[in-house]
Amino acid sequence: MNPTANIEKLKHTYLPEGLILKQWYDIEAFFNELLERTISSSQELEKWLADLSELEAFISEDACWRQVRMTCDTTDKELEEAFNYFFMEIQPRIQPYADQLNRKLLASPFLSALDQEKYFTYLRSVKKSIDLFREENIPLQAEANVLQQHYGAIAGKMTIDVDGQEYTLQQAGKFLEQDDRGLRESVYRKIAERRLADKDALNNLFSQLVQLRTRIASQAGFNNYRDYKFVEMGRFDYTPEACFQFHDAVKKEVMPLVDEIYSHHKKRLGLETLRPWDTEAEPSGTAPLRPFTDGNDLLNKSIECLDRLDPFFGDCLRKMKELNHLDLDSRKGKAPGGYNMPLAESGAPFIFMNAASQMSDLTTMVHEAGHAVHSFLAHPLELTAFKEYPTEMAEVASMSMELFTMDHWDMFFESEEDMKRAKRHQLERVITIFPWIATIDAFQHWIYEHPNHTMEERKDNWLRILNTYSTSAIDYTGLEPYRSYSWQRQLHLFEVPFYYIEYGIAQLGAIGMWKQYREDPKNALNRYINGLSLGGTKRLPELYQSSGIQFDFSHENIRSLMLFVKNELDSL
Repeated sequence: MNPTANIEKLKHTYLPEGLILKQWYDIEAFFNELLERTISSSQELEKWLADLSELEAFISEDACWRQVRMTCDTTDKELEEAFNYFFMEIQPRIQPYADQLNRKLLASPFLSALDQEKYFTYLRSVKKSIDLFREENIPLQAEANVLQQHYGAIAGKMTIDVDGQEYTLQQAGKFLEQDDRGLRESVYRKIAERRLADKDALNNLFSQLVQLRTRIASQAGFNNYRDYKFVEMGRFDYTPEACFQFHDAVKKEVMPLVDEIYSHHKKRLGLETLRPWDTEAEPSGTAPLRPFTDGNDLLNKSIECLDRLDPFFGDCLRKMKELNHLDLDSRKGKAPGGYNMPLAESGAPFIFMNAASQMSDLTTMVHEAGHAVHSFLAHPLELTAFKEYPTEMAEVASMSMELFTMDHWDMFFESEEDMKRAKRHQLERVITIFPWIATIDAFQHWIYEHPNHTMEERKDNWLRILNTYSTSAIDYTGLEPYRSYSWQRQLHLFEVPFYYIEYGIAQLGAIGMWKQYREDPKNALNRYINGLSLGGTKRLPELYQSSGIQFDFSHENIRSLMLFVKNELDSL
């Protein structure tokens, strides 16, 4: 197939062009019409689905833009109010209609005339939504949606002073790459102390969210929020027990490699003891990698890099640049983190990140570019629901792009030695990220299996889990006060609960994609494009299979993939 980035915003055939969503009444009539419309044939049912899809895309894009604008400037109260208004006043009124429309669809006598293979995953999701819907949960879900955004407002204000200059915590991270060990330790402790200053506010916020989420799950008939969330997220193809298997495999198959990587790093630095502020440092006399100067430089170099891989990939970023769908530089008042925001009507998504001229920012950029390519490839699918792909596949798109692009990073670096350092940094991260993924996921399981825990129990169990997946090669002596609350830096716990194991599952898929790429680049990229073009129209194992990879996180598969990465790392 020959995909194109020359996509245009979907034209309305059901809604009036120029419709603006200011209040519920701007869209209420369309919900009523869809609910009351008589459907007399399978063709009319498909037209009804297309009209519903158009309405869903319009509403989704409006909500996404509210979030984008708010995260780009957490200090603007009007933007915050616009976001809150949607989730407190509009979204709660949509939910009962959505449930009635779902029931109307499943009750249609023409349902069986639809292509059952084409609509399988969509109808499975509709049935799931009906099973979960409870009217009494609507206000709780609205409250949770607004409350969880408080995390970004708190974290976005965090800055520290270094040599008389103010830095966001993301910007300050560059000092941890310097060869001045005293400076590294000082900045590390300043960052940790700044986070600690808000530990009570974040603890209280998290407690409120845990209790709200637990009530939502209970009212939907679940024993705990974890079990509720697995259903809500459409995790039809694996269970909590499979996650525990993944945790165990990380402990046994990955941790020895992590220990080896950090032991080697300690030796390279010539240190007797490796401390947390040493993990990103280079040996004395070696300048930190600075692959770009600012967000604009990062974008232009990324476009060139993606062009070399496949011109279509570069065109995706060009289109986003043309539309001004990127906000890349870190600054005070901007929410932390990074994301690719799919825009259901526009097709070209929005990339948000906090670049501070570090090596990790290059990785984040090509990661989000992979998500963006996925958005472009899924956009031509007929229904909005078809474009809602599983997160485990979404992260294959992004993590594979990190690995695919490595051979084309030379425009970011002036020397072959810096290229090798960058690749080594990337491949070490591919391995060392697994313990943190297992830690965050295991912590979430514990939190929601024990929703009535005390603050002390939360701290103790976090440390228990954290220590299980911490390398013995790093000395954390005296840092327990910081480590006790280090979970608070993970925004997923606050904003997108249970979204984290996907990174681990997808990293395995991405390594499989890269292994193919090493053997046959052209066919691997074709499979990648093919798999992403399916959106959410196939089951998760089928999406992996279409991309030429296995949906498998057994000990044996993880051991095999880790060995492949280790061999590539050793060859540098």
